[in-house]
Amino acid sequence: MSTCLQALPGNTNADSVVQHKLQHPVIARHVRLLPLDWNPHGRIGLRLETYGCSYDSDVVSLDGRSSLLFRSSPGPRRTPAASLSLAFKTPRNSGTLVQAEGRSEHSLTLQLQGGRLLLLLPKGRRPVSLGSLLDDQHWHHVSVELRGDGLNLTVDSSSLWVRLPPRLAHWDHAQVSVGAGRGLASRGHFRGCVENLVYNGLNLVQLAEKKDQRVTVQGDVTFSCAEPVSVAMTFTSAQSFLRLPLATEAPTTEASVGLHFRTWNEAGLLLTFDLPQREGVVWLYLSGARLHLQIHKAGRAPLELSAGSALNDGQWHSMELVSRRGHLSVAVDGGEGATAHASPPFLIAVGGQLFLGGCPAEGSRRLCMNPFEAFQGCMRLLTVHNQPLDLIPVQQALMGNYSHLQIDMCGILDRCSQSHCEHGGSCRQSWSNFHCNCSGTGYGGATCHSSLYEQSCEAYKHRGNTSGYYYIDVDGSGPIGAQLMYCNMTEDHTWTVIQHNNTALTTLRPAPGGGRLSAHFEYASQDDQLAAVIGQSQHCEQELSYHCRKSRLLNTPDGPLLSWWAGGPGDGQVQTYWGGAPPGSQQCSCGLQENCVDPRHSCNCDADRGEWAHDSGLLTHKQTLPVRSLVLGDVHRPGSEGAYRVGPLRCHGDKNVWNAAFFDQETSYLHFPTFHGELSADVSFLFKTSSSSGVFLENLGIRDFLRIELCSSTEVLLSFDVGNGPTEVAMTTAFPLNDDRWHHVRAERNVREASLRLDELPAATREAPADGHIHLQLNSQLFIGGTASRQRGFRGCMRSLRLNGVTLDLEGRAGITPGVQAGCSGHCSSYGSLCQNRGRCVERTSSFSCDCSSSAHSGAFCDREVSASFKSGTSVSYAFNEVIGSSGSSSVSSDLDLRAENLSLSFRSLQSPALLLFVGSSRREYLALLLNQHDMLEVRYRLDSSRAADILRSKVPNLADGHLHAVVLSRRAAAASVQIDQNPKEDFNLTSDVEFNSVRSLVLGRVPDSAELDPELSRLASVGFTGCLSGVLFNSVSPLKAALLHPDTSPVVVTGPLVQSICGSTSADPHAAGTRHHLSGQSGSVGTGQPEVNAIRRDSALIGGVIAVAVFVTASALAVAARLLYRRKATRRRREGKTPKPDDNGGSSEEHKEYFIQEVWTETEPPCFTVKKPAEHRPAEQRASQLLSPVVCRDCTRTPS
Repeated sequence: MSTCLQALPGNTNADSVVQHKLQHPVIARHVRLLPLDWNPHGRIGLRLETYGCSYDSDVVSLDGRSSLLFRSSPGPRRTPAASLSLAFKTPRNSGTLVQAEGRSEHSLTLQLQGGRLLLLLPKGRRPVSLGSLLDDQHWHHVSVELRGDGLNLTVDSSSLWVRLPPRLAHWDHAQVSVGAGRGLASRGHFRGCVENLVYNGLNLVQLAEKKDQRVTVQGDVTFSCAEPVSVAMTFTSAQSFLRLPLATEAPTTEASVGLHFRTWNEAGLLLTFDLPQREGVVWLYLSGARLHLQIHKAGRAPLELSAGSALNDGQWHSMELVSRRGHLSVAVDGGEGATAHASPPFLIAVGGQLFLGGCPAEGSRRLCMNPFEAFQGCMRLLTVHNQPLDLIPVQQALMGNYSHLQIDMCGILDRCSQSHCEHGGSCRQSWSNFHCNCSGTGYGGATCHSSLYEQSCEAYKHRGNTSGYYYIDVDGSGPIGAQLMYCNMTEDHTWTVIQHNNTALTTLRPAPGGGRLSAHFEYASQDDQLAAVIGQSQHCEQELSYHCRKSRLLNTPDGPLLSWWAGGPGDGQVQTYWGGAPPGSQQCSCGLQENCVDPRHSCNCDADRGEWAHDSGLLTHKQTLPVRSLVLGDVHRPGSEGAYRVGPLRCHGDKNVWNAAFFDQETSYLHFPTFHGELSADVSFLFKTSSSSGVFLENLGIRDFLRIELCSSTEVLLSFDVGNGPTEVAMTTAFPLNDDRWHHVRAERNVREASLRLDELPAATREAPADGHIHLQLNSQLFIGGTASRQRGFRGCMRSLRLNGVTLDLEGRAGITPGVQAGCSGHCSSYGSLCQNRGRCVERTSSFSCDCSSSAHSGAFCDREVSASFKSGTSVSYAFNEVIGSSGSSSVSSDLDLRAENLSLSFRSLQSPALLLFVGSSRREYLALLLNQHDMLEVRYRLDSSRAADILRSKVPNLADGHLHAVVLSRRAAAASVQIDQNPKEDFNLTSDVEFNSVRSLVLGRVPDSAELDPELSRLASVGFTGCLSGVLFNSVSPLKAALLHPDTSPVVVTGPLVQSICGSTSADPHAAGTRHHLSGQSGSVGTGQPEVNAIRRDSALIGGVIAVAVFVTASALAVAARLLYRRKATRRRREGKTPKPDDNGGSSEEHKEYFIQEVWTETEPPCFTVKKPAEHRPAEQRASQLLSPVVCRDCTRTPS
């Protein structure tokens, strides 16, 4: 008998005919109809016609000890195209179905294990499994087909492809055993029926029935299939129960009750009955997937026993309660699942009313009480006093009563067998639903469908993230997994950096025998990830350089090729050009620019000179990236020396993030092919509009549909129908959505639920019906920005539209569609707030950038402070009497007169008194910012050279404590204010003058020319400043930024040591990395110097260097920290005594020497990172958070303060 669980609606009147075509063929001798609902306006009746075909059946019944053995005829048995097919049904969840044996490498076994079918291949190959709950006593069809380089395994409607090595690409079986197996892998004999077992065209059951000599029958075999004698019943809901009346006179010396059950639930009542004379009650129930017995008797303590474990695995388990001569036992699975014993001092007898699965409604509590959950699952083989109970009279209403019960069938479903949990998520289920555990997968949602990570560095940047390591999922919910990559957020571009196993400059050692040398490069990302990153980027590049002395590179274009490299997908294609030259040119950069050292050659190295030279440049042709291998051929001659470097792959520009279209009419739309998201569909996009309504997306089927629309200025609606009726998920906001700013919509629909999320608001969700339709079947075109009716269209911009991880090319389709324009402008209205610290948002055709020219900060968002450590001899002088170009500071003309100033900076020092900043004029007027001898801030204004300076003293104490302090000074005419850190603002009034005339220069640190100052200030100016300064901004001029980042184009003079550092500000970006400069287009140079030795690293040297550096860093940090603590204590002791003074020579005494932990790196190299390896068992989101906290180790002599 075959089973087809399908609901078929009938007619609603007496005349109409309703036809149904089954999705799958049914092979059956009997057809059983279960009425689910009656027509409330008509009478009960049935008229049924069925159409089908004849079916030949050769069946054999095996009793668990019998089997068939087929031996193939002598002769060649190698069959490159072979097949095996059969149908079976069984009440057991384990046993060997078929075992085909030949040589050791040519064996094949089909066996049941835990109700699943396992395909066992030769030793060394992992078994594969398919199907579930195959022990349900229904027919299941199995086929194994050998095709080329693999096997196709099919169980019912599910298929699985298994790839095989070439040596196993044929069958060579000497014999085939049916129903029994040999060896350690055997699961015992099979018990059940096998039908139409066909092996390579031979029906083995038919041969056995005809007593063919090639088939041997072992044991008791019958060529028919008996129907099962057990009647199962299904408890479908929490209202299910079965009441059975039992004999009132039960045996007094022995009583027992037993049954078999299967369920997915951890809890539920199996049965309950009263003790004699209603003196107590007995409950047998599941809790925590264990079997529990509770007996409550008035006046006595409750008796409790438990046995078994993991009884919610969906398999059949037996349970038996036995009371014999005062001894009580509960056994699970015949004692294999443990047995619990007790000796109650009262009689246990089974009689009266027996309730299974649950209790009737509230009105019957006096007959049955269930303090536990109701049972949902299947039961069979119910026995009382070792006598089986026939349930057919119950179905015929001749005995007992029941509710929400299905008799003569087990309707258990394995909801996890369909693999609805995606991306490696693990599935757990209950009777009515399933749950996906997405921990450690990098995906989330009800079915682990949606990626937790952004799809590019560009997307991370526009969420406000700075440079660092991030997980990148290039295709979102697609099959490509997330990969950890470095994102370098510069002011101009957002670079994705993918490292490989050797980015260092590497020397060449001649190969034995004078052959060519080759190098292969393994990348941190998989091939599909690399291809996706390169494909979605606007530009990719990779540095390729060769340093040479008497070592030719490519030779002449007409001569034999000496060296080459391979690049592109897979193993790559051979390329005969070098960095900086076009593909196929067989040239280097100097040959393209016609400036090679020898004009007869196209590469510097091909000149074959005795001096060191190099050919370097960038490879930018995306189709040939990344570099996979490198072959160098001229390194074996005497005197030949060479070194190569292949840099990391670097890409910028995400074509998907900014792919946009503007819909300027309500009737305009774009159309694409049908969206196929039958079981899982996710849609994400950004929109901005000034309209209050419009349809973003619509796709129709015959009855099914999918639509996302803007219903009002504050509501977005997801609506769909998969056959269960229209379903809506609405998202309402407290802010307007038609504000012409970008808003992010993410919608997902899967077999568990539908969700809608807007911007960063919590998602709105709606669960799907437990047993409803799950397939979304669409067949029309996909409409974007409108509908098929050309009504209620969307007016505005949409960009970055992705469906199941695939980006739709809105710009490409908009270019050929009237009423729709490619691209959108106006990004600063949404992203301008990302530009910090006076940075200005600049619109671009695609994307935006932050202009940091008027900020003291740098970085992609003007969020990285520019800081430097000063020593007593350090001086930074910025001249205002010159016109400044485009170096990054605002232009200021000569003869600068100021009636107002805005000054901000941060400092850290242990020195007092100390001059922090000095602004002088050609009229002997000045502004000075200093720490006085009491560790407090003073601002001195002398705006009239004939009068004494105004001294503004702050009341904030202890500023020379080695901690970072922020100072903001503002003056408008005579009104001035000072604010330090988060302290209240302090207001002052000037008395000398209100105009700062002829401002000449600004000095940080030691003032070179201080002779014209008053004696006290002159003494401080000559001593200089020891400490750290950060974020210095005077009106729109940032002198420290000019000195560190633009020294060649700014009117700034630096004397003494000035080292870029991080003062310890909380706003400093721990992930920051400067722009890396490559040798783009440089042809190289010729000289006598060889490549730097430190740059030619090998793995062993690198590892040893890292260990040595780590030891050095630890020792240095401890020494400096100890010194710093000692100086702090000494400083406090001095302050408790007298205030220290500068020595007579104008310098600082020994007691004033300051020691700081310096943090130094160059802007031309991004910082390297020591990345903590996360524990594999932790969730991927936790591992990502660890990896976003790198330890900068470029200059291993510095330690964060």
